[in-house]
Amino acid sequence: MTEVILIIWLFLLGLVFGSFFNVVIYRLPRGGSLVKPGSHCTHCGHRLRAGELIPVLSYLWQRGACKACRGKIHWRYPAVELLTGVGFGLIGWTSPLWSELVVGLILFSLLVILAFIDLEHGVLPNKLTVPGVGVGLFVALIGWSIPFKESAGGAIVGFVIITLIVLISRGGMGMGDAKLLALIGAFLGWIAVLYVLFWASVLGSIGGILYLYVTKQGRNTRIPFGPSLAAAAVGYLLIL
Repeated sequence: MTEVILIIWLFLLGLVFGSFFNVVIYRLPRGGSLVKPGSHCTHCGHRLRAGELIPVLSYLWQRGACKACRGKIHWRYPAVELLTGVGFGLIGWTSPLWSELVVGLILFSLLVILAFIDLEHGVLPNKLTVPGVGVGLFVALIGWSIPFKESAGGAIVGFVIITLIVLISRGGMGMGDAKLLALIGAFLGWIAVLYVLFWASVLGSIGGILYLYVTKQGRNTRIPFGPSLAAAAVGYLLIL
């Protein structure tokens, strides 16, 4: 019963955090403040009230539109909230130690934010990836995750592999991907880097084909690789 209560609590907490993650995803790439102004409609500037800020439910009640101007609310908002809630709950379910839980929630949060920023804006901001590598090394150093040598090795291997791919492919991937894989390596180790890169390539290939088919775009269309790396890392975190 205690475990069920914890998972439910983490799910609800994830919904709330997901709402904040949406603010980061929208404002950080645009150089905006994460604090001011308060939550508002991106179409008309309408200041959202408490009843309009309930994760997922507000979107459903308002039928996906602003109450003031009826402008469409981006599908990303409920998706990120629900995904974060489910992710927090699953991490709570698979983490036997509180230190593993904290580290897992931190990594998952970074991956969600970075994946959606890359998907929407086509960038992986240094403001998140570089400090993220530092956090991964720090939690290893204090004994909350993997041994520090594995963490440092994972960060180095992740960065070097993608950097080599960037050089060989002459721009087929970006250095943001290298820093993201370094972040993943810092949290999960160098073995995880190899696993994540393989499955990210599989997911990226399938997703890319589907994306080009649905959007009717050409083969030269740039498809963000960050979401595939993030998805593969979450899979490793939850399953292995």
